Amino acid sequence: MKRLISPFFLILTAIVAVGYAYASWRLTTGAAAGLALALPFMLIWVVPVVYWIYERESVTTGDEILHIASYLSMGWLNFLIFFSLVRDALQWLASMAGADGAAALLRGWGTSLVFATSLVALGLSVIAARRGPHVRTVTIRIEGLDPALDGLRIVQISDLHVGPTVREWYVRRVVEQTNALEADFVALTGDMVDGPVARLAPHVAPLADLMPRGRAYFVLGNHDCYAGAGPWIAHFRALGMQVLLNEHATISHNGAPIVIGGVLDPAIRLSDPTQSPRPDLASAPQAGRALRVLLAHNPRLAPLGAAAGFDLQLSGHTHAGQFFPWTLAVHLVHAPHVAGLSRLGRMWVYVSAGTGTWGPPLRFGTEPELTLLRIVAATQSA
Repeated sequence: MKRLISPFFLILTAIVAVGYAYASWRLTTGAAAGLALALPFMLIWVVPVVYWIYERESVTTGDEILHIASYLSMGWLNFLIFFSLVRDALQWLASMAGADGAAALLRGWGTSLVFATSLVALGLSVIAARRGPHVRTVTIRIEGLDPALDGLRIVQISDLHVGPTVREWYVRRVVEQTNALEADFVALTGDMVDGPVARLAPHVAPLADLMPRGRAYFVLGNHDCYAGAGPWIAHFRALGMQVLLNEHATISHNGAPIVIGGVLDPAIRLSDPTQSPRPDLASAPQAGRALRVLLAHNPRLAPLGAAAGFDLQLSGHTHAGQFFPWTLAVHLVHAPHVAGLSRLGRMWVYVSAGTGTWGPPLRFGTEPELTLLRIVAATQSA
C-alpha cells in the first residue's frame, strides 16, 4: 500500500488521468470510443506501476510485448495530444478572427485529421529510429595539442539502451559501423542496457568485436546502475572493455600520451551511498602534460570535469530530447550542455544525441547517432 501512495505513483496516475480526460473529451463521442482510447493510456500506466514500483522482472516474451505496446502507446499519445492541442488552438484563432468556414472545417474534420497525423508521425518516428544510427563527424580543436595527436579519431557510442526495442541486430550494426570508422579508441558513455545480464547478454555480445581491441572504454550510465551495476561491470570486462570507475587509462598515440578518465554516474548512490562521480580521481595529474578526455554519462558533471583539468568531456544521457516536443523541453533541464558541442572554460563538452532509443522507439526532430570525433590542433583548419 505504501508504494501506491508514493509521490511517483500519484504523479504518474494524475498525468495519465488528465491526459485521458482531455483526449476523450476532445476526440471521442460515446462510451465505446472512450473505452477504446482508455486502452493505450492503461498500457502507459501499467508498465511503470508493475515493473518499476513493484520491481517485477521482465523475463518472458509476454513481458517484452507489453513493454513494446506501452512504449508505442506513449509515443502515439504524445503526438495525439500535441496535434489535438494544435487543432484546438487553430480553431480558437479561426473563431476569434471571424473565419467561420475554417473553424467549421476544423470542427468537422479536425478529429480525423488529429488521428491521421498522429499515426503518420508515429510511423515516421519508428522508421527514423530503426534506420539508425547516423554517423556524425565532429571536429574538435584543442589548444596546445601535441602535434602527434593531430587527427586522433575517437568513436563515441552512447545510450544504446539494449532491451525490449533495441536488440542484437541493431547492436551488430553499430559495431560494424564503428569498426569501419577505424577509431584510435572507442568511448562507450553509458546507458548501454535496460535489463539484467541473464536476459540481455546475447544482445550485447557483438560489442566484444569492437575495434581496436583493448581500446574500448566504458563508463556506467544511470540505466546501467538500475539494471545492476556489479554484474554488468563484470560482463563488460569479460567482453574486453576497460570499465573506468573514477579511474583512468593512459595510452600512447604516435608517442604522445592520452589520459582517458571515466567516472561513476550519480545513480550509483542508489546501490552504494558512499560512491559518487569523482573526475579529480580520474585526471591522472602525475601523467604530466597529456590530452585528457573524460567519459561522464551525465553532462551535468562538466563543472567537475573542467575543474579537474580535462580538455574534453564526452557525455550522453539527454538523447537531445529524442522526439518532439521533448526536443524543446530538454533544454529546460540540461542547458547549456544539451546536445552537440559546447564549451565550459577551456574544456570542450560533446553530448551525444544517443546511439539507440529509450522507451518509445521513436526519433522525431533528432536522429540516433554514432559519433566520430576528430581531434585537431586549434590552429588547424577542418
